[in-house]
Order: sequence, then structure tokens, then C-alpha cells
Amino acid sequence: MASITASASFTLSRLISAPKPSLLPLKASLISSSSSFTSLPLKLKSSPRQPLRHNFSTTPKISATISVGDTLPDSTFSYFDSAGELQTTTVSDLTKSKKTIFFAVPGAFTPTCSQKHLPGFVEKAAELKSKGVDTIACVSVNDAFVMKAWKADLKVGDEVLMLSDGNGNFTKAIGVELDLSDQPVGLGVRSRRYAMLVDDGVVKVLNLEEGGAFTSSSADDMLKHL
Repeated sequence: MASITASASFTLSRLISAPKPSLLPLKASLISSSSSFTSLPLKLKSSPRQPLRHNFSTTPKISATISVGDTLPDSTFSYFDSAGELQTTTVSDLTKSKKTIFFAVPGAFTPTCSQKHLPGFVEKAAELKSKGVDTIACVSVNDAFVMKAWKADLKVGDEVLMLSDGNGNFTKAIGVELDLSDQPVGLGVRSRRYAMLVDDGVVKVLNLEEGGAFTSSSADDMLKHL
């Protein structure tokens, strides 16, 4: 009995006195690893600022609702007459028993519209009318006051009727909306650029551009069809 007790005491003594596994190396490793991350210098690479650009011609091709041979849907436009009075007119008023050219721009005061598209029709107005065109109308999804100011800025006379499709009703009706909401200049939804020859309400020629491109909707392009 005494030997059993002595043996148990010896075993217990060895267990108590046995060295315990240390967690220090693991803790040290974690601390070292952590400090190696925190000690790394943070470098933020800044890229030079780029000027904002607008590009109307990159919009994907969209098929229009209207096409050659169709009758234009009726719609109401507003404009200021030569006396400075606000007036309204309709598609029917402009096209019944008449030959009419409608050309549309993405926006008043925008570069291509101001430098090429509208001035081209002003310049060729007499020649177009000598070939039987009764009315030349510029359509834009802008309010009538903007169209009036644009007309004055470019010194446009009575050669071209400056029509406001302010709410885009006509533009939507013929299916030529142009969504420029992603452009930095904030144009929103406008009209695609086009030129259209209408005879007694029926579309005879429709030159519809992709986005705001300017390749086939000029006054000279319309003259080729007269």
C-alpha cells in the first residue's frame, strides 16, 4: 500500500512539474506579422484630371418608329414669331397640302447644331424653297425661350421655323429619342439628329443619324432628293 501511494505521489509530482507548452512564439509571430502590415507605407496613386467631354455619336443605333411612307402623327409645337409673340402650330398645319422639311438637333447651342446643321439650312433655304419646299422647320427638345435665344444668337431670320418640342411628345411619337443622361453636360433625353422630307403629311425621305452624328442630314443631303 505504501509503495502504491509513493508511486502515485511521484506521478502527480511529475505532472505538476512538467513544463507547460508556451503560446509566446505564436503570439509573437502574430504580433510580428501584424506589425509588418501596419508598418508598410500607404501610397495613394492619383491620376491627373481629365477634361469632361461629350460625344453624341457613341449612342447605340436605335430604330425609329417612323419610316418612309408613313403619315406623321399629329403633335403640337411652340415657337416665337417675328413679333416676339408665343405661338403654337401642329404637324397638320405644317404639312397639309405642303412640302415640308423637318430637321432635328440634339440640343440648341450645342457645337455641331450651331456651327453646321442649323446654319446649313439657313444658307440653303432659298435654294430648297425654289425646288418646291414650303416650310423648313428645326425641331429640338428645348423650350420655346431657348429656341428663341438660339435663333437670335445665330441671327436666323424667317428662313427656318424654330420649333420647340419641349416635352418631347413629337420626338417620342416618331421614336427618335436620344438618351444622353450619361453625358456630363446634363442633356437628358433629347432627339436624334435627322432630316425628313414630308409631302402632304407623308414621309418621303428620312435621313436618321446614329446618336448625334452629322453625316447624312444636312441641307445639301436634302437637296439631292428634290
